[in-house]
Amino acid sequence: MRALLSRFRADESGATALEYGLIIALVFLVALAGITAFASAGTGTFNEAMGKLAAAIGAN
Repeated sequence: MRALLSRFRADESGATALEYGLIIALVFLVALAGITAFASAGTGTFNEAMGKLAAAIGAN
């Protein structure tokens, strides 16, 4: 039983998978924050361009 517990404590193969999972989660959160930040700026630009286009063709 001691040998099993000792071997279990020394096994680090799951640590690598956990670290990769944390890195992927961090990358996802940074990408989501970036997309959210640029989405509001892009929406304003798109609305302004559509408003000018509608005014140019005479739509209300």
